[in-house]
Amino acid sequence: MNPFALVLMLVFAQGCAQKTHQGQLNHLGDFPSKLKEVSGISISSGDIWVIEDSGNKDKIYKIDKKGNVTKDLKIDHAKNEDWEDLAMDKDGNLFIGDFGNNGNSRKNLTIYKVSASQLKKKEPKAEKIEFRYPQQKDFPPKKDSLLFDTEGLFHWKDHLYIFTKNRTRPYTGETLMYRVPDTEGEYDAEFLGSLMLCKSQDHCSVTGADISPDGKTIALLGYGLIFLVTDFELPNFESASIQIIDVNSDTQMESIGFWDENTLLIADERNKRTGGGSLYSFSIN
Repeated sequence: MNPFALVLMLVFAQGCAQKTHQGQLNHLGDFPSKLKEVSGISISSGDIWVIEDSGNKDKIYKIDKKGNVTKDLKIDHAKNEDWEDLAMDKDGNLFIGDFGNNGNSRKNLTIYKVSASQLKKKEPKAEKIEFRYPQQKDFPPKKDSLLFDTEGLFHWKDHLYIFTKNRTRPYTGETLMYRVPDTEGEYDAEFLGSLMLCKSQDHCSVTGADISPDGKTIALLGYGLIFLVTDFELPNFESASIQIIDVNSDTQMESIGFWDENTLLIADERNKRTGGGSLYSFSIN
């Protein structure tokens, strides 16, 4: 790993960066051919849900721990413009992040909320949580301010926490952190600060996020890297510590979720160059 991948800091805080650790993914199974671009994953009470991103169906898929699809549901009142992550609250409500924004030009950023009762229906209806980033003034902004693509989302205590994906030129490695209420409506996202991961776009852009069931650990995913954030009090990250884990993978890792306090599930997209299209587990013990 390049030396710059070992540098981690909270821009607005005095967070402590730990040295990079090495780890190994445990291959659980391969997704069926119809799931080529798994972009988000969420786990609750043993149920695993995944989605695909732009160009795919307005569907969510329930899978088992080998990647097999056991159920699929078309979501009514929800268009897959670019679904990039999933989150679930403790009541079983599911949130779909339709906020993929490669060109940083979208103004219709949305998180769809599918209630636990709707998930029992054949074609669940979704409510819309619409939001904007107050810091974004131009659509798109200049190349050095392309900070508003988004692929990371989790739910905690009545709020949805959002981590943006950096596409700046030159690349800065910064991710912006926001939160919005978890109820239907239109909102200015609340800016929480920014996190500097590292200066390699091939590894350090956030492609997924989740929080542990006890709320003590946040896992951010990059390409081949996991960033574990601890010692924080949401929404305050000032005392946070961060551990970097290199999982020795060159695939397009796009999705991460906590199976339990000590186990992560990770999915990668299938492509011709790096392969992928699989489900993995990773122990953080």
